[in-house]
Amino acid sequence: MGEAVEVFLSERLSNGHDDLDRSHNKCCWFEEQIADYLKWSFALNSALHRGSSEYQDIALLDTKHFGKVLVIDGKMQSAETDEIIYHECLIHPPLLCHPNPRTVFIMGGGEGSAAREALRHKTVERVVMCDIDQEVVDFCRKYLTVNQKAFRDKKLHLVINDAKVELEERKEKFDVIIGDLADPVEGGPCYQLYTKSFYEGVLKPKLNDNGIFVTQAGPAGVLTHKEVFSSIYNTLKHVFKYVLAYTAHVPSFADTWGWVMASDQPFFLDAKQIDCRIEERINGELFYLNGASFISSTIMNKCVHLALLNETHIYTEEDARFIHGHGKACRA
Repeated sequence: MGEAVEVFLSERLSNGHDDLDRSHNKCCWFEEQIADYLKWSFALNSALHRGSSEYQDIALLDTKHFGKVLVIDGKMQSAETDEIIYHECLIHPPLLCHPNPRTVFIMGGGEGSAAREALRHKTVERVVMCDIDQEVVDFCRKYLTVNQKAFRDKKLHLVINDAKVELEERKEKFDVIIGDLADPVEGGPCYQLYTKSFYEGVLKPKLNDNGIFVTQAGPAGVLTHKEVFSSIYNTLKHVFKYVLAYTAHVPSFADTWGWVMASDQPFFLDAKQIDCRIEERINGELFYLNGASFISSTIMNKCVHLALLNETHIYTEEDARFIHGHGKACRA
């Protein structure tokens, strides 16, 4: 998803001095390198805030097309105008497919949007959000005003820790576990949370008997689905009995995005009943998702369908796949 300020930080580090304050008014474009010879750029009004932590660089940009965008380590994480597409697709399918979701564990999700959507479910009694980076959480709590109500909700229990360590140490189990993690980037803190050993040895034992796991699974377009999407899908197939991939176009990501849902119980997949559950269980109107759109999102085009069917790679610590790219700001 979106990012904005890290570009300036990258420029500062490469130049060896801090010229952000003097140059940000001249910098009118943000560029993210999506692949070799391919960049995604959009115009900026200004860089609103920036920061850094032990783990990553953080920026909040005001863009002309997507509104405020959150950028972490030069990669777009969330855009004001369309983050709702990503977060509705991440959160509501597993909670709607579950017969009675009461407890939710979110891995990552420091910006608060995943928790915001989970807390809209009337049956949910407890949401544990575990993010490794206190600075990211504090930054988002302060500057992303849309999620401030969620951060104040008494049902939300915020934990600052490595999600793997936190799940290993907790005795409780959850109805739904959500992977709202950064993309697996080489050298980043998250890629081990996409591995077979983690899913099998740590995560699955923390699900209740009818529990559901869902994870964001990276770009899933015709040209990008083999980066990590097909591998994550195949890896989960080796851990759970039932695995379902689905996709949606997220404009600020400049691609179709993928999610994978997994359980040892079959999924409930009826459009009319999903619509009924949306009406009965969720406070307020959904912007993007309804029963028909969710069912359609599980139908892949021929190219992606065959790739999922024929994928043999299993994600491990020794044999990981990584997302390509980074971002930077360009002066006028």
